[in-house]
Amino acid sequence: MRKLSIVTIAILALAGAIHCPAQQHDKGYWRAASNSANTITGDIAISDSKLTLNLHSYPLASIRNLQPVEVSALFDVDVNTAGQGTLYRLKLPADLKLQHHNTLCGTDETQWMATYLSGGKSLEVAFFSGDDMPVFSIDKISNSPNLCGTYSFAR
Repeated sequence: MRKLSIVTIAILALAGAIHCPAQQHDKGYWRAASNSANTITGDIAISDSKLTLNLHSYPLASIRNLQPVEVSALFDVDVNTAGQGTLYRLKLPADLKLQHHNTLCGTDETQWMATYLSGGKSLEVAFFSGDDMPVFSIDKISNSPNLCGTYSFAR
């Protein structure tokens, strides 16, 4: 019976590891670290199901992992050292006022968020507008009218 329990626990742990996205360390409270984050978003908090900005929470859904080449294109990091990131779907209203009455995407709803954990204590975040899932290649990112901004946060 004890062997069966250990085997069952091992199988469940493996199944959980396979099912859960690899990049889950972006969860928690993050302090604004870049000028743009201090000026626009302020501090943020990410949980499994919500993003908190300016003391208000909004539903959040993890869509897929970003591969190192995609992280490199979006956040301008070396593809050889970049890890995975995460793409989230969300819906932030266009009239959402953040720090100093700024908005994330001007007059458009913010519909996508990409994150990348760098070095364990630094989080890079990008927000996008538009219904279509962003394409993470250097060419597409550099010409994207839907990239609203990138921000840096720290623990």
